[in-house]
Amino acid sequence: MDPPDWLERRQVAVYAVAVVLAVGVGVGRPAAASWIERLIDPTLAVLLYVTFLEIPFVRLRRAVSNGRFLAAALGMNFLIVPVVVWGLTRFLSGRPTVLVGVLFVLLTPCVDYVITFTELAGGDAEQITATTPALLFVQLLLLPAYLWLFVGRDVAAVIEAGPFIEAFVALIVLPLSLAWLTELWAERSARGDGWQRAMGWLPVPMMATTLFVVIASQLPRVRGSIAGIATVVPIYVAFLVVMPLLARTATRSIGMDVREGRALVFTSVTRNSPVILPLALALPAGYELVPAVVVTQTLVELMGMVVLTRVVPAWLLPESDVATPGVQSG
Repeated sequence: MDPPDWLERRQVAVYAVAVVLAVGVGVGRPAAASWIERLIDPTLAVLLYVTFLEIPFVRLRRAVSNGRFLAAALGMNFLIVPVVVWGLTRFLSGRPTVLVGVLFVLLTPCVDYVITFTELAGGDAEQITATTPALLFVQLLLLPAYLWLFVGRDVAAVIEAGPFIEAFVALIVLPLSLAWLTELWAERSARGDGWQRAMGWLPVPMMATTLFVVIASQLPRVRGSIAGIATVVPIYVAFLVVMPLLARTATRSIGMDVREGRALVFTSVTRNSPVILPLALALPAGYELVPAVVVTQTLVELMGMVVLTRVVPAWLLPESDVATPGVQSG
């Protein structure tokens, strides 16, 4: 058994250790949160780099032309998700600050570590990668519209393109370009091939590192606001349960293959909280609770993703689920 396979078989145990250590640091050393937080973007960038190395670029080129998956991903994230979020947040109408935080984070699909979670669950990670520009662009356009529709124009007016563009360049364009150059190097050099093989060890350790960095740095943000944000935890848990089931239904209705279906599940359920947090921190006075609401989603989601990387391939969309005859992955 090669080392990457050995690690992937034990990934849940590795992640559990990372979460326990992160909680210990977050609770026992809250003063360390500020400098640990600076590691989030670099850690995500390395995580995405080693994930992209797992994707042959010939398959990525094919994925770009798969209009059916792109349409399904856009439909789930920008038609189905808003309806689900609207239904889940009806009882928050009397708490506008909390509602804004929930809307900020649940209406924006993830475009970074969703790729790694999809890969770990045996999903079509190249399809997710190919859809990231469209998902990022459309959420930038539609988030103000949804906020205006759900809570009014004052909140919608604070949305800026900067954090979205910076995240796309730092967390998608740069790691993807480096992975492509590494693949070219590996094709032409034994040293490059050795480097690429060595990087095969890193997806699981880097995901564990990401869990540690995010939870350890963000847990102190929510400790002082537990009473104010307790009501959002059931919403986030319900979202983690409802969206995979709806994505599975869509997968079977469209006739996607198993790998595409798993990718659709993860893009439907994983949210863009690392990008949204700077926007939440930039909100005007009166919205001080919003960052804690966003961070709470991150903590709930990361633990939920650890579960879904096992539940999706084992139960929700196992290998025995096949696409409609004649329908193949892009």
